[in-house]
Amino acid sequence: MKTLVRFAKCESGATAIEYGLIAALISVAIIGILGTVGDSLTTTFTRINTELTTANGS
Repeated sequence: MKTLVRFAKCESGATAIEYGLIAALISVAIIGILGTVGDSLTTTFTRINTELTTANGS
């Protein structure tokens, strides 16, 4: 019975789950930010490439 009470009071498993949830939320945020920044960078480099190609052809 003492073992069961000690197990019920133990919070190390809950702490590990909380850290896992925090890591998952941070990962989702980073993926979202990188997706947005990636699209922006693609647009910027495409515009630069177009302008360089146009300037080189003139």
